[in-house]
Amino acid sequence: MIKYLSGYLTSAFLKKRIKNIEFFMRYPIEIQNQLIHQLILYAKDTEFGKKYGFRDIKKYQQFSERIPICKYADLKSVIKRIRRGEKNILWPGTVKWFARSSGTTNTKSKYIPVTKLSMNECHYKAGKDMLSIYIHNHPKTKIFFGKAVRLGGSHELYKNYNTFYGDLSSILIKNMPFWAENICLPGKKTALMSEWETKLEKIVKETGCEDVRILLGVCSWLLIFLNKLLKKFEKKRINEIWPNIEVIFHGGMSFKPYIHQYQNLFEKSINYYNIYSASEGFFAIQDQKNVEDLLLLLNHGIFYEFIPAKDIDKKNPKIISIEKVELNKNYALVVSTNAGLWRYIVGDTIKFTNLSPYRISISGRTTHYINSFGEELIIENAEQALNKTCLKTNSIIHEYTAGPVYMNQKNSGAHEWIIEFKKHPKNLCNFRDILDKELKSLNSDYEIKRYKNIVLGPPIIHVAKNGLFYNWLKENKKLGGQNKIPRLSNDRKYIDSILRMEKNF
Repeated sequence: MIKYLSGYLTSAFLKKRIKNIEFFMRYPIEIQNQLIHQLILYAKDTEFGKKYGFRDIKKYQQFSERIPICKYADLKSVIKRIRRGEKNILWPGTVKWFARSSGTTNTKSKYIPVTKLSMNECHYKAGKDMLSIYIHNHPKTKIFFGKAVRLGGSHELYKNYNTFYGDLSSILIKNMPFWAENICLPGKKTALMSEWETKLEKIVKETGCEDVRILLGVCSWLLIFLNKLLKKFEKKRINEIWPNIEVIFHGGMSFKPYIHQYQNLFEKSINYYNIYSASEGFFAIQDQKNVEDLLLLLNHGIFYEFIPAKDIDKKNPKIISIEKVELNKNYALVVSTNAGLWRYIVGDTIKFTNLSPYRISISGRTTHYINSFGEELIIENAEQALNKTCLKTNSIIHEYTAGPVYMNQKNSGAHEWIIEFKKHPKNLCNFRDILDKELKSLNSDYEIKRYKNIVLGPPIIHVAKNGLFYNWLKENKKLGGQNKIPRLSNDRKYIDSILRMEKNF
């Protein structure tokens, strides 16, 4: 009885939030303008605020003219001071938590500040809105009558400075409000364990006999967890273990390469909702059923600016606010946040698919592409081409990565792919030719470079042994959390590393 009463109360509480969402959808420009003034007001007496004269900034134009855009390398020394307990530097007061993110661009960790305000007014607020949207789209849902399983990382104390760092998920789990903690599994002690494989075993044990209705996490790690769950309970379908499972909220990477594997795990269809959450903030939520476009969150402590992707490497790139964006153009995302990031280049590229309300799709990373020959192949192209190729060859991809083969005096260049299949194509040459054709149809620059093999030869494809990518992540201490396989790279760092492991695997 208590479970159902709690479920009804939670549902009723979250239903009311849809009005807040509709409000910022209706007045996006006004909300963003108000937000940047609030952020400036908060930080006016910080070291950063004094340096750039925040007290005198009244208009966006002043803000954009005074404050330079930055990357993590520009903030590294400042964040080191904040991690050691110095106050009032980028944001008022002391910052206790830092989301560690190595990403996939280099092996060194980044430490992104996470304030109490950003937890409450960005991450948790967006989490409530995510659930509110789901209830609005599925008014008969009963997800709150059961439990939610979350897969998170771990955190550690930073020396003697009384500050903490770890995966963003671990920070949010550690500080989770009671309304969310009440329905979440596993318990905090298990959820925050640092050793991924031991933790996974315990999560399977703790959740297998519960009434789980919601799953949250990075889709690749959720997939490993679900397969381990099936093996443990000797079942073929997840519904045999959790008959009331209803929805998976996933983010961190594209869901497209995994959709067929997920469909095979469930005997009846469930709902999949995409989210766009990063160490820097919770940016967007899928707000429509069966449509992957994401609603940009405009009232969650983040002020957005955009750099046309073609200008990202320029010394003084053009930067625009949200009111000047155009449909279907690639933009690098720039944010100013209630955690003290100011005009910070996140590293992701997005496209606007709708301007009223503002909806986006994630097109890739500013550093994750192949452009060694002027072909400008981005992750969006790769995902779409692979998905179409799998459909045409009746195959399923588990993981993949790709990089360039540089041209020399004798040979043209090429793209080299390592693909781990869940279901192999009958003819690998046919798979390669279809992939090549699909890439040409999606990317005119790639098509031009492929003309008569003069610049680019046909793709080179290696079929990876089962478990290769998992073991590569394990060897590089990247199991669990928000870690993921680098999909595209403009150099051979990752592909050579994985190929070396393949020889000894």
